[in-house]
Amino acid sequence: MGISFWQIVLLLLVVILVFGSKRLGSLGSDIGKALKGFKKEVKDDNDTDRNT
Repeated sequence: MGISFWQIVLLLLVVILVFGSKRLGSLGSDIGKALKGFKKEVKDDNDTDRNT
């Protein structure tokens, strides 16, 4: 008894109606920047550990 395709579509429509497409776009780009920064810091931390 999993989630059907139509349930996902309905959920996405409700989210878009509540938050608006413009706000969702900026939220997505903010999350992308945060993940990119996190990956960079993890890589830098690993490089520092190897050099010591």
